[in-house]
Amino acid sequence: MISILLADDQNLIRAGFRALLDAEADMTVVAECGTGRDAVRLARQWHPDVVLMDIRMPDVDGLEATRQILSDAALPGTRVVILTTFELDDYIAEAVRAGAAGFLVKDTEPAELLRAVRIVHDGDALLSPSVTRRIMAQLARHSRAAEPPVALDRITDREREVLQLVGEGLNNAEIAGRLFITPLTAKTHVSRIMVKLMVRDRAQLVVLAYESGLVRPGWAG
Repeated sequence: MISILLADDQNLIRAGFRALLDAEADMTVVAECGTGRDAVRLARQWHPDVVLMDIRMPDVDGLEATRQILSDAALPGTRVVILTTFELDDYIAEAVRAGAAGFLVKDTEPAELLRAVRIVHDGDALLSPSVTRRIMAQLARHSRAAEPPVALDRITDREREVLQLVGEGLNNAEIAGRLFITPLTAKTHVSRIMVKLMVRDRAQLVVLAYESGLVRPGWAG
């Protein structure tokens, strides 16, 4: 059962999401709130698998609440999906920097929202190649020239190839097709890379792939 925390300052939106999610046999909403401060408090209380987090909320905004939740050592299994009515590049880049595993606009189709929760719960990132390119372009405008960190010495040449493809926004099946390996082998490579580089999810690998210089805006696709 996937446990979910809803954080949105609009009661009607929370009610709609709750009805949709609770109707699924493998999902349950354990708590809901309307402020970022309460989102952090409830996450620490309930230890949800997935937090659906609005960006614009009173008290503490969704980005800061995401940072606090994902930096809490007591919540290693919690994943955050950012929800907003504003599909702005600044928000997307900052959400990933904060550690979010996904980003959805609120008018997403119900089936896509349910799919997103399951994808993130399974440890994958909800980042399409187009969104990934936009993130990297945003990072490029606000970052110094990338220099490969020493941490990359911990991974093999094959794992570097996989990391580059993750950075381009490819999923495991697409990586498998590009490298002529099985999807299970691709998933194993990604898992090992995350352990070696000490990152919690695929979204953070995207940022690392850019910041290490393995991927630059214009390479993807």
